[in-house]
Amino acid sequence: MEDQVKVLGAWPSPYCYRVLWALNLKSPKYEYLEEDLANKTDLLLQYNPVYKKVPVLVHGGKPISESLVILEYIEETWPQNPLLPQDPYDRAMARFWAKFGDDKSNSNGSCQKWGCQMPFCNPEHCFDTYEQYFCFNVFMAIFITVGEEQEKAAKEAKEQLKILEEQALGEKKFFCGNRIGLTDIALGWIAGWLDVIEEAAGLNLLEAESFPRLHAWIQRFKEVPGIKEQLPDRHEMLIYYRQKREMFIAS
Repeated sequence: MEDQVKVLGAWPSPYCYRVLWALNLKSPKYEYLEEDLANKTDLLLQYNPVYKKVPVLVHGGKPISESLVILEYIEETWPQNPLLPQDPYDRAMARFWAKFGDDKSNSNGSCQKWGCQMPFCNPEHCFDTYEQYFCFNVFMAIFITVGEEQEKAAKEAKEQLKILEEQALGEKKFFCGNRIGLTDIALGWIAGWLDVIEEAAGLNLLEAESFPRLHAWIQRFKEVPGIKEQLPDRHEMLIYYRQKREMFIAS
């Protein structure tokens, strides 16, 4: 019981997949419990009474919430296959770019208002209208807008992706160096979700000729053992996000 590990999550939230990827890389045994966010279980409300959202890691009966916090806990609890570099400066930079990705995507979970699992949707800041909401969120904006507003959001999103490619990734194989690390896991939604969002929204943001290093990183990321077996089905996600986009546009 002391070492029992449970993960409360919801498909297809990439923030829940973060936790699963990290655990797969560290290799402790765990139990995954799928949540229906439209009908939250008493277990979720018990373990995360503050935000009432996923993911939640439960270790020995003690819950930890917020995906980046959970990743840090996993790193400290299971030191094998480290996710952070040894050098203090490199560790700080890994945390910086992980936080940058969350800040720019305004992420960490699922939208309580619209019932979606967007890679860039933050239930802590779910405003009265999504018109207010997408002003804070360029990646959300490309998904719920059309015409000139979508074009403007797409331009801004490409600028953020270019920063990640040139300043965070650079010439490295992974964001943390020669091996996968915490930053890669935090930005994993780019590898597994962004192209689905692009197709659902009728856009092409991450063009191979414009972002060759990010494209190469995506391929490496998807081939890492522990991650390649734990990627959501693309076809099912495309159906899901197309339905969500129709809902947003019609609202």
